Amino acid sequence: MSPRNHLLTAPIGSTMARMAAPNIIAMFVTTATTMAEAWYVGQLGTVALAGLALGFPMFMLITMLSAGSIGGATAGLVARHLGSGNRAGADAIVLHAVFLAFLFAILSAALFLFCGEAIFSALGGKGRVLEAVLSYSDLLFAGILSIWLFNGMGSVLRGAGQMKVAAFWMIVASTIQIAVGGVLILGVGPFPQMGIAGAGVAVVVGFSIGALGQITILMSGRVGVTLCFRGIRLEWRHFADILRIGLVASISPVSTIGTTIVITAFSARVGTAALAGYGIGSRLELLLVPLVFGIGAACITMVGVHFGAGEIDRGHRIGWTGGIAGGVITGFVGIIFALFPSLWADLFSDSEAVREACRAYLRIVGPSYFFFGLGLCLYFASQGTGRVFWPVLGSVARFIIVLGGGLIAYSLGQDSLDILFMLVALGMVVFGLFIAGSVKLGVWRRGLKTSEAG
Repeated sequence: MSPRNHLLTAPIGSTMARMAAPNIIAMFVTTATTMAEAWYVGQLGTVALAGLALGFPMFMLITMLSAGSIGGATAGLVARHLGSGNRAGADAIVLHAVFLAFLFAILSAALFLFCGEAIFSALGGKGRVLEAVLSYSDLLFAGILSIWLFNGMGSVLRGAGQMKVAAFWMIVASTIQIAVGGVLILGVGPFPQMGIAGAGVAVVVGFSIGALGQITILMSGRVGVTLCFRGIRLEWRHFADILRIGLVASISPVSTIGTTIVITAFSARVGTAALAGYGIGSRLELLLVPLVFGIGAACITMVGVHFGAGEIDRGHRIGWTGGIAGGVITGFVGIIFALFPSLWADLFSDSEAVREACRAYLRIVGPSYFFFGLGLCLYFASQGTGRVFWPVLGSVARFIIVLGGGLIAYSLGQDSLDILFMLVALGMVVFGLFIAGSVKLGVWRRGLKTSEAG
C-alpha cells in the first residue's frame, strides 16, 4: 500500500502517534539544547541572561516563521499534492521553497544587522545588556540562511511524511549546537570564551550542518519528493501558492513573539532582574511551541493528504485529535510548573530576585497552557487545509489583549509583573477558545465544493 493510501485508511490515533513520535523526540532534544544554552549563559551572570532574554524571542520568531508559517505552508502544499497524486507538483514546491528561503534570509539578516540596535533599544535594552544582546544577535543573523534552509527542507520532508528523516537531522543539529555552545560560550581548551556571542555561532554551525544533510537527502530522490535544479521551471504560481498561505500564517508567530516582546519591554522597565526572570519563565512557553509542533507537523501532513484527496470529514477528526493532544500535553506541563515553579526557576540563576520573577510567571500563566497548546495545534492543522485566516485572528486577539491591557495598566501606574502575567494568561485562554470555536463553526469547509465539504 502506498504511503498516501495508508494515511487515508489507517486508524487516526495510532497513525498520528507514530508520525508525531519522531518529531516529539527531536523536540525534546531541541528543548535540551535551549536549556543548555540558558544554563551556559547563566554562568556568565544576570546581564548576560537579560541579553539572552531580549535576543531569544527574535531567534524563535525566525524559527516559527521558517518552520511554522512559510514551512507549514510548504509542508501542507507538498502533502496536498501528494494526496491528489501530483508528484510533479510536490517537486516544484520543493525547488520554490529553496528560493524563498534565500529571499527571507536576506530580508531578516538585513533587518537585524542594520536595525538591531534600534530594535533592542526600543525593547528596553540599555548599556551592558544592549551590548550583550547585539553580540549574540549580530552573529546569529549573519548566518540566518542556515535556519531558513534547515527549517524549509525539514518542512518538505515532513510534508512528504518523512518524519523520521526530518527528526534525525534535527537531533544532529541540536547535538552539535549543545557541544559548540558549551565550548564557545564558556571557553574550553584552546577556544577562548566568547560569552553570549558563542550561542549565536553555535546555532549557525548546528543548523548549517543539518541543512546540508537534508538537502543531500532531498536531492537523492529517495524520500518521495525530489529537490532538482534542472527540468523544473520557476513559476510565480508556485511562489504564490506558498506565500498566499505562508504570509497570512506568519501573522500568528509575529503576534506570538510580539506578545513576548511587549511583556519583555514592560519587564525591562521594572528592572534587570525582572527582565531576566521573565526571560527564563517565558522560555518555557516558547519551548512548548516546538513540542506542540511535533504533533502539529503530523497534523499538517495528515490533514493535508486528506484534504487533497477530498476526505474532509476525516480530516476534521484528525485536526481535533491533534488539538486535544496538544492541549493535554502543554496543560500538564503548565500545571506541574505552576505547582512547583522552582523546578524551572532555580535551574538558570542564583539570583533570588530573578528566581522570584520567574516563579510568579509560572504560577500565574502555567494553568492556561492547555488553551495555548489546543489553539496552536489547531493552527498547524489549519495549514494542512490551506485555510488559516480565522485561526490567525486568534493570535492577533491574544496580542491585542496583552498590548492593550499592558498599556492601560502602565498608564495607570499599575506596572507590576503580576498584572502583566495575568494578561498573558488571559490572552492564552482567548487564543485557544477563538481558534477552536472558528474550526467548530466550519472555517475549514469554506471555499470547498459541495461534494468536497461532505
